[in-house]
Amino acid sequence: MSKKLILAAAIGNCVHVAGAMHFLNLAADEGYDTLFLGPAVEIPQLLRQVEQHRPYLVSVGYRLTPENVVPLVRQLRQGAERLTCKPRWVFAGTRPVAELARGEHFFDKIFDGTEDLDDCIAFLRGIDRPAELNEGAQTLAARINQKRPYPLLRHHFGLPSFAETEAGIRAISSASVLDVISLGPDQNTQQYFFEPGRRDPALEGAGGVPVRTADEFRRLKAASQTGNRPLMRCYSGTADVMRFAQVLHDTIDNAWCAVPLCWYNELDGRGTRPLETSIAEAQRLMAWHGERGIPVEVNEPHHWGLRDAHDVISVAMAYISARNAKRFGVRHYVAQYMFNIPGSMSFSMDLAKVLAQVELTESLASPDFVIWRETRAGLPFLSADLDVAKGQLAASTMLQMAIHPHIIHVVGYSEAEHAATPDVVIESCRIVRGVIRSTLYGNARAASDTDVQRRRVELVREARTLLQFIERSYPASEDPLTDPAVLADCIRRGILDAPHILKNDKYRGILRTRMQNGACVAYDEAAGRPLSETERFAALEAHGNLAGLTRRLDAV
Repeated sequence: MSKKLILAAAIGNCVHVAGAMHFLNLAADEGYDTLFLGPAVEIPQLLRQVEQHRPYLVSVGYRLTPENVVPLVRQLRQGAERLTCKPRWVFAGTRPVAELARGEHFFDKIFDGTEDLDDCIAFLRGIDRPAELNEGAQTLAARINQKRPYPLLRHHFGLPSFAETEAGIRAISSASVLDVISLGPDQNTQQYFFEPGRRDPALEGAGGVPVRTADEFRRLKAASQTGNRPLMRCYSGTADVMRFAQVLHDTIDNAWCAVPLCWYNELDGRGTRPLETSIAEAQRLMAWHGERGIPVEVNEPHHWGLRDAHDVISVAMAYISARNAKRFGVRHYVAQYMFNIPGSMSFSMDLAKVLAQVELTESLASPDFVIWRETRAGLPFLSADLDVAKGQLAASTMLQMAIHPHIIHVVGYSEAEHAATPDVVIESCRIVRGVIRSTLYGNARAASDTDVQRRRVELVREARTLLQFIERSYPASEDPLTDPAVLADCIRRGILDAPHILKNDKYRGILRTRMQNGACVAYDEAAGRPLSETERFAALEAHGNLAGLTRRLDAV
């Protein structure tokens, strides 16, 4: 018997073969030899082919009147008993047909059309393994490898009630629709986990789930140990981040750390830490996880886009984020690319920006610095009209698939109207799964579009100009792009800037941006035109913001 051969046929008078062909294509990708016997194959003919070729597995399909499948399956079962080879048998059909076929207790596996590609891939990969080994792998690297090329699905979840969150995690896990649950704790938890006396009772549950003790984290993790046993991760907190990292590691086996580089501090009001302090703490947090082999995501670039920074800064910050992670010992890096920010960006310009981010970020890849692509829809993109939001979620996912992500961070379609409930999480994941099913193999080549490529090249060039300007402006620093003092100084001067940063004597940026031809550009309102990075530096110098820097603009 050839363990590598899979036969497939539509049996009886059924001529529907698309599903069989798709299954064989997946099998071929997984290293199997395949043989298609065609439509409307009579049972005796099928059995003769099985006896002749002696396959490891036979897949039969029937998609016509449900009752008509029963005599066919009984004839097949009786004939199979006389075969000298004993292959595994798989059936595929519509749900009503599959139910009747299941009742005959003959097939090893039945597909009824509700499965996704990852289910089929997992079946083909796990065909020889005991059932208990087919559960989802319990580290990020192993789970990505287990499901590739199908992306992992991650979803944020945290309700104002701990009990409802615990029950919701159990329901989501049981549905087996995602691979990673990202806990969203409330602000009290993020800021005052180690100082419970400073919690404001009036703000319990504001923005997420209140978690008061390490044991409560353990309870949330335990609730996920059903269904496909999704991984769990959590926000890194905004105070005592090193102690909080240890708690998350000990209680929920934090799948990866996500930490911003320049935010969650005095700059955005989500914490009280000075800017340099929070950057240095973020770097120590990266190093802590890197020492333990835990992946790290620096969820930084989109914070600039959310504050209407022009595309060049978002691209440059993608590189700076990855460079900091690599410098501080991270070996597995999750590069998050948030699409649809600002929300009015055109899809072509949005894709160009992300492709530029990918190009610069992955220039740092090496055997010791593995980069995984994670994509997501932007929160400002989704409508408060839930039906419209569902369409937007699907549309954004199709665009994201153009960069072949390893992870898709699913954004619940309800987020613009209310926090995602378990039902919304499950439905949102199923919407995304539907898009993946249609695009994983043979998606339209949007990345090859002429306008997309033109803008990508422009953004890479301008981002490199910005990065080089920073490096050359601080020659006393060993590595300016990973130096907390340099990065903080760049933000204060407006070299790194966003219109939404509150300007004062400390933060003196002058950046104005505008949407133009679907892209977000730095803009000179007086002249009524976009600015290149070199022109933007000249404007900063004229405003006095570059006083005291060592190098001059003519060296740019």
